[in-house]
Parts: sequence; structure tokens; C-alpha cells
Amino acid sequence: MNRRPVSPYAHPPVPADSNPRLLAWQILRGWQPEGVYADEMIDHTARRHALSPPNRAFLNAMVLAVLRHRTLLDGWIDHLREGGKLDHDTRGWLRLGLVQCLILGLPEHAAVHATVDLAGRGRGLVNAVLRRALRERQALEELRATAPPDIRFSLPEFLLDRWTKRYHPAGMEKLAEWCNTPAPIIVRANELIPGSTARLAAIPGNTAMEEHPGFFLCADLPREALASGWCYAQDPATAAAPLLLAPGVGHAVLDACAAPGGKAALLAQMMGNEGQLVATDAAPKRLERLRANLSRLHVKNAETLVHDWETRPAPAAWKQRFPEGFHRILLDTPCSNTGVIRRRVDVRWRLQPDFLADIVKRQDRLLTVLLPMLRPGGRLAYSTCSIEPEENEDIVRAVLARLPGYRQLQTRSLVPHLSGTDGAWVSLIERVV
Repeated sequence: MNRRPVSPYAHPPVPADSNPRLLAWQILRGWQPEGVYADEMIDHTARRHALSPPNRAFLNAMVLAVLRHRTLLDGWIDHLREGGKLDHDTRGWLRLGLVQCLILGLPEHAAVHATVDLAGRGRGLVNAVLRRALRERQALEELRATAPPDIRFSLPEFLLDRWTKRYHPAGMEKLAEWCNTPAPIIVRANELIPGSTARLAAIPGNTAMEEHPGFFLCADLPREALASGWCYAQDPATAAAPLLLAPGVGHAVLDACAAPGGKAALLAQMMGNEGQLVATDAAPKRLERLRANLSRLHVKNAETLVHDWETRPAPAAWKQRFPEGFHRILLDTPCSNTGVIRRRVDVRWRLQPDFLADIVKRQDRLLTVLLPMLRPGGRLAYSTCSIEPEENEDIVRAVLARLPGYRQLQTRSLVPHLSGTDGAWVSLIERVV
């Protein structure tokens, strides 16, 4: 889980043109690695222009495909051009045109014609490069096949080096390929609403995932089911921590970094909507989304609170409300997100060689603060969506070495190319005194 930058989009003007290709180019032109996440920009743009579901899906596919293959696309562009300067806007149109023709497999004439028409002063160059790309498609594919992994997969070289050391070259290749494969639509049935599982099963194109009870693979986004609260869009990997934590009916449970609410809703379901579920998050805007999701999913036993565990102690009133501490605590800590790059496509462009330096300090602080809030015999699930040992087993080992009275009961590691799910890591820790 990672905290997202606050969106600068409040009440923007509404452009007259709602052409998905133009909107995709505008999003990519304004996107910055440290700015708003691409999926939020896509969602905002689609709502602002009231795009139809097909046009929204087209917009989403184009933007994410460009970000997913940006280094490769630039390599192709450099190969296809005759040299000379290339302005940022024209490069953007070339990326968008190439991704339609060579990655998404759209009809060649429509993709080239529509892109060239929008390319402004770069129209002539865009037309020439795209038509050459179509003539030399086989050569471009051969270039991709022989390119270094950082170009072939558009992933940071330092990250691929880390994965090569850990999973060997063959494993790195499989993991990188996973990161570059668009994520399928997966939802979890919300059993707090009776009949939700049957309703989802009855939707054409939905397939129950036998190895992950309650989860469905969907051919299309089940918009009505999502809006009605019958389900929640999430990967089975997100259930690993709640399932390992196993809260019981009547338990007092704390979800310390709860937004956007998928894990909190599953905890409430496992608790039978009874007991006390306290869901906190440091960001007020994220808490608003958490409250909306819990309400839509019919969660009745949860209270929400803005609270930053890195800087503030537990509220004073909790000493009376929870004098012995919590039965269960879920710490789904902020992390690098290296296990979910296929879904959070632009994460790859946010990572720097020293990307672990600050995040591991935060993770250490959070675990150190929250463990003492367990009652004797209580259990905490420390969870990340990272596959980096420094954020996972190394943190738990270091904290437990400093704090007596706790023991690690078990761990669960999900590595995408091995588990067939998004990446996740969970440690179940028990307070013994």
C-alpha cells in the first residue's frame, strides 16, 4: 500500500473535444513520475468527459500501454527516425501511434489516420514514422527480442538487476513479463450482502476462481455489481493478510492503514459484521474514499478515524475502550509496490536506485508503534505488496530482535510469476506476554 499524491484536479474547465486519442495524449503530456497516478488521471478525465464504457476502456488501454512500454517505444522511435530534433509533443504522438499499431493491435489504417489528424505541426513526421513502422514491423519485433531487458520490458535496470540476483535470469524474465501484462478484471464477492456470490456467478463472462474462493475473473467490468456493493475489485493477493489474521466474531480489530478499504471490508465479512473494527488512515481524502467503500459494501461494525501512526500515539480514549489492547491488528504498510507493477503501471517510473532508504524507516516505525497495542495472545499481520526482502522479512526480523514478548508464527510470500497473483508478503506475529 502506498499513499498517493493529492490530485490537483478540483473543478477544471471542460474541454470541448472528447476524442479518446486526444485525451490520452493530453494525459500523457501532463503525467509526471512524482505526480498524480495515471489511473486517477484516466478516471478523472473519463468522468469529466462522460465517456462511454468502450471509450473509457480505449483511453485506459492507450495510456497504460504507453507507460508500460515507454522505453521500448522510444527505442523504436529512435530507430525509425532520420535524426534531428524531436519535440516532446511530437514524441507523444509517435508513442501513441506506435502503441496502437504494434502493441494494442488496432486496425492499421484507422490508427495511423486518426493519430496523424490530431498531431498538429508534427503531422508529417508522425505519418512518415508510423507508416515506416508498419512496413518494418518484423524488424521492430526483432529489435525488441534482442534488446537489453530494461528496454524490452521498460523497467529500471537496477530493479531488474535485483530480481536477477534473487530469481536468476529466467525468473527475472518471467517476473518482468508479468509486470508488462495487462492485469485482468478480478472481483471479490461481498458476502455481507446475501446472494452476491450467486449474482456474480450469473453474470455472463464471470468465472469463479476455484483456487481463490469468493473471487471471480470477469470478462467485463461488472459496473452494476460494483455500484450495488455485491463485489469489490481486488486481486486475490490482497486477501492473504486478512485470511492469515483470521479475526473472530466479537473481536476488537484495528486496520491501521485502511484506505481504500478492500481489506477492511474483508475483515468485517470475516467478523460477521460484529465486534469492533477500527479503520484508520493518515490522509483525510483517502479516508473519505474508505468511508464510501465501507458504506457501499454494507459494513456495519467499522468506525473510521484520521490518524497518522508515524507521528501520533493512540487516542487517549482508547485506554478505556480497549484496556487490554486489540485482538487483531492489520498493518498493511506503505511500501514500494514492486509486487503490483502490472496494476500500478507508473510505479516503475517512480522508483530510484535508493528507493528503499526512506520506506524501510517508515515501515520499522509503524511496526514498532503498533505491536504494543496488541493484547496478550493477540496477533498482528504485517503486510506489504512488495517483493523486496528489505521491506518484508528484514523489517520483521529487526523489530522482533529489539522488542521482547513477540514471536513470528508464520509468513506467506506471493511472488507474481510463481503465485499467479499480484505480489504480497505477510508475517503473522503474536504477542506472548
